[in-house]
Amino acid sequence: MDNWDEIRTAFQVARKGTVSGAAEQLGVHHATVIRHIDALEQRLGVKLFQRHARGYTATEAGQDLLQVAQATDDQFTQLAGRIKGQGEGVSGDLVVTSLGMASRILTPILVDFQTENPEVRVRYRTGDRLFRLEYGEAHVAIRAGTMPEEPDNVVQPFMQQHMALVASQGYIDRHGLPKDEADLQNHFFVTHDDDNSRAPFTRWLRKVVTDDRFTYRATDNRNMQDAILAGAGIGFVVAQSLQVYPELTEVVERHEEWSAPLWIVTHVDLHRTTKVQAFLRFLKDRIKTLEC
Repeated sequence: MDNWDEIRTAFQVARKGTVSGAAEQLGVHHATVIRHIDALEQRLGVKLFQRHARGYTATEAGQDLLQVAQATDDQFTQLAGRIKGQGEGVSGDLVVTSLGMASRILTPILVDFQTENPEVRVRYRTGDRLFRLEYGEAHVAIRAGTMPEEPDNVVQPFMQQHMALVASQGYIDRHGLPKDEADLQNHFFVTHDDDNSRAPFTRWLRKVVTDDRFTYRATDNRNMQDAILAGAGIGFVVAQSLQVYPELTEVVERHEEWSAPLWIVTHVDLHRTTKVQAFLRFLKDRIKTLEC
């Protein structure tokens, strides 16, 4: 494709909205960006962008071209992700993703794996966003809930993530412990800021206590755990956390419905690579030693 550089330039201009932003992204001079846009518009005989004081906005014709450019860029990204995982040795980046609450389990495993394989660079991505394995955004994903069904993924059971409903000593000193589950309604709670959270333990708690009892909300599981430790209210933590934080006390007996299965997910193109297989074996061996 003789004019791919020009199309790639147009794609970056549309993404960034300015010539300077596209030039910085591409590592070229801004004059090169302008030259590519002008040449492409001349070759196609249409205006791809509307120029204005704040930058460039794609026209209808520009949008059509950019859909093709987006698909091509995605395919290149996917190819790059596959190539990165195809080395014969256990070296280079190992990208693992999970929800933040799994960090307590995964971080020590990742550290020990890197220690045994010093040529590996660990990149651990947490958060609610679903990283796309098919585009090489991660080599291994640990996902919670129902079994993932994305095509071209290899899905294996990992473990049950058990949760405990706890309070810190500071909270207990101020408010005491609930007498039973019915008494939970008279206490204060830390919860996720998303009312539509699908976590089974969150759904359970919302059925047991009224909304006014949730007096501290946060968007990240680590923030919620910090708030519970600081005494902001009663809340859920991963059961393994009780081994690390003896100052936390379980306030009611655990329910099986609070737990959720965790799954190991890899893309079929990377699943059999040496690095991914080495990590999967290490991960499965280590998880056998964990007690909930």
